[in-house]
Amino acid sequence: MFCYQCEQTAKGTGCTSFGVCGKDPEVAALQDLLVHLAGQVGQLAHRARRLGAKDPKVDRFVVEALFTTVTNVNFDPARLETLLRRGFEVKAAARKLYEDAAARAGVPAEELHCDLPVEPVLDLNALVRLGEKVSPEADIEKYGDTVAGLKWLVIYGLKGTAAYADHALILGKEDPEVFGFFHEALDGIMMKDLTVEALLPLSLKVGEWNLKVMELLDAANTGAYGHPVPTAVRVHPRKGKAILVSGHDLLDLHELLVQTQGTGIQVYTHGEMLPAHGYPELHKFPHLAGNYGGAWQDQQKEFDAFPGAILMTTNCIQKPKESYKGRIFTTGLVAWPGVTHLPDRNFKPLIDAALAAPGFAEDGPDQTILVGFARNAVLGAAGKVVELVKAGKIRHFFLVGGCDGAKSGRNYYTDFAKAAPQDTVILTLACGKYRFNKLEFGDIEGIPRLLDCGQCNDAYSAIRIAVALAEAFGTDVNSLPLSLILSWYEQKAVCILLTLLHLGIRNIRLGPSLPAFVSPAALQVLVDAYGIRPIGASAEEDLAAILG
Repeated sequence: MFCYQCEQTAKGTGCTSFGVCGKDPEVAALQDLLVHLAGQVGQLAHRARRLGAKDPKVDRFVVEALFTTVTNVNFDPARLETLLRRGFEVKAAARKLYEDAAARAGVPAEELHCDLPVEPVLDLNALVRLGEKVSPEADIEKYGDTVAGLKWLVIYGLKGTAAYADHALILGKEDPEVFGFFHEALDGIMMKDLTVEALLPLSLKVGEWNLKVMELLDAANTGAYGHPVPTAVRVHPRKGKAILVSGHDLLDLHELLVQTQGTGIQVYTHGEMLPAHGYPELHKFPHLAGNYGGAWQDQQKEFDAFPGAILMTTNCIQKPKESYKGRIFTTGLVAWPGVTHLPDRNFKPLIDAALAAPGFAEDGPDQTILVGFARNAVLGAAGKVVELVKAGKIRHFFLVGGCDGAKSGRNYYTDFAKAAPQDTVILTLACGKYRFNKLEFGDIEGIPRLLDCGQCNDAYSAIRIAVALAEAFGTDVNSLPLSLILSWYEQKAVCILLTLLHLGIRNIRLGPSLPAFVSPAALQVLVDAYGIRPIGASAEEDLAAILG
């Protein structure tokens, strides 16, 4: 196997025997094959769409296939095999869709270039062998580090965007043009001759479309559950039976809250689900009791200590310990071998497991943290913020957020937040905030110095806030007293970075290490064009450089 899609990749170059995430060579090969198959479907769908022919099952397969291969989503060979076999059927449907559309239009159907003829096979081992031929390593051998890395930069960006598109789809929000772009981009990376000149603009185009998808998801979440409002969230448990919900899917959480009404079970959020407390339609459930634990990388210790049942709704799952394997469940696209999967949001087995578990014996301390500072909440106070900036009472804004992870170097973000001067404000989002979100930062004349904007997809809110402030000051985002200090781990962070670059935002500091798939030559292009740079040796040095 060869995988270099996450920040924790072995030796900073690539996992070659087993993934740091827990992925084994069989799963890696099946995922690579699924990406390749999605690419072939995309080629056919792109040409069919240009002739006016579309098929919803083709559109949705591409999104689900890409999201399934995001880090920490699906580790189950059996589930991957099922999706691949569905993909063969979808590919046949896409081919017929294209050929029929070409016949109606009176044009010949093109012979498409494919690195590998992917057709149905009966044997799982044969699928694995096919997948081994379409790994990133095969592309490195064919194209070299720079072109292969840019190809996979596009793929990783598409994977992240697919995750957001899938969340929006689940809540009934979709845009045919978004599906069209997925197909166009997949067609672009499946071309016979790939070049830096074609791939760099395509990666920025992924960022452009990711912004549109994040806007769709924002509309889906706020349309279903209201605009987030500043909300105090309890961070220690209450006495009683308990269920812990991790991941990103708000619909899963909502349906679980409905199904657990009157059971006496307290429901807690974990990881990226923390911002759910700020949504009025979720917060109104009195048994949404608080948040338990921190970011995804600590889940083995935290889940082991949690005396209830656990639900994983999207990516973030780690190999479950035997001590809690019988009380952890997956839903949606998430899968781990031997872990019970709950289709169609029927959470009865989860609820039964929670009732059978001991639950918390007593209440913990009454400590809370604030969430819910999405765009509506922050922009509602924009006048006061502008006034404080003009009066010199707010000197600078820092967006300190992104993915958390286990690899060393991430204490930098804690150090940065703690060292930020008292006349500065910190915006944060995604699970990187767990590095410092329980610290006391105080306020500046009623404006909290730490503003939690939400999940990783809520980067859309942060962008809207920055644009609104720029308009208020009659300038552009790059001229604001605003610095972006970002941590990344997986592909949703990649697509957000591409969105920021598409918007022309400069001088982003990224860490704790730069992506292994971006070669020195490609990195230099990004440095020259956008001033992107790695975080420094110390937070104090970077703060001094930023603030002058």
